[in-house]
This record gives sequence, C-alpha cells and structure tokens, in this order.
Amino acid sequence: MTQLLTERVDRQLHQEAGVPHTYYEMLVRLSEAPGRTLRMSELAESSLSSRSRVSHAVSRLEDRGWIRREPCATDGRGFNAVLTDAGMAALEAAAPSHVETVRRTVFDQLTREQQEQLRDVSETLLAYLTATGSVSPVPLLRPPDAAPQEDAAPGRDGTASRAS
Repeated sequence: MTQLLTERVDRQLHQEAGVPHTYYEMLVRLSEAPGRTLRMSELAESSLSSRSRVSHAVSRLEDRGWIRREPCATDGRGFNAVLTDAGMAALEAAAPSHVETVRRTVFDQLTREQQEQLRDVSETLLAYLTATGSVSPVPLLRPPDAAPQEDAAPGRDGTASRAS
C-alpha cells in the first residue's frame, strides 16, 4: 500500500511539476528553513538520503535555477543549498495540486475516526523510530496528550497539521 501511495504522488508531481517526490520534499525542507538555506549534510539527513543522492538532486535543481549552492560561511569545507525565488515559485505552483492529490488519495478515503487512528499510529511509529535513532527527530503533529483539533487539515505535504 505504501508503495502504491508513493507511486501515485510521485506520478502526479512528475506530470504537473516535472520533479519526483524526493525533489519536491527537498524544496519543502528548504522553504521551511531559516533564510531558505540548509547545509547540504542537513538536507541529506532531513531527507533520509545519502549525501551523494542529495548532491545529484541539487545539481538537477540547480540546472532549473531552483536551488543554488553557496560555500558555508562557518565551515569552508561545506556547502549550503539555498532555495531561489524561482524555486519557491515552482514549489508554490506545485503545492496545490500535490495537496489535492494527497487529500483525494488518502484523507477523502478515510472517516474522521480513521484519520485520527492514522495520526495516532503514525505518531507512535515516528516516536519509536526517532527514539531508536532510525530517523532524525521529527516534530509530532500535536502534543501526545492533546485532543484532536476540529480545524486540523492536511498540510502542504498531505499530513495533518494544525491550522495557523
């Protein structure tokens, strides 16, 4: 099932934005970082990708003018990936149809109760994977003891987030 969902989302992003889901996620991470900038190593870690894979992806996104590399000011050996204005515009153009695909494919198929169950199961697994060092710490969608919010809606990546 996970593979089918991933394939559906990836196909939509390829068709409408011309990028695979992994590249889209890198653009999202950069858009949310201070100054739209992350060290290449941080981008790799947050993407759960190897440094060489991220370097290849950044090269492809550089060719489109969506990302640029800059030397790291605090470490002459490292480089930062910076989301350009063109990259931000591409992300903003791709996000609505991506969110709609995730909403239609996942959330519209589940009852409100099933959505809450999915959230609970996902947060339990994330907590375990984070605690065992399998992934970098990921913020929970809500504090573990908090009641579900009625205005929660899928965010840019399709996961439920609190309305701001």
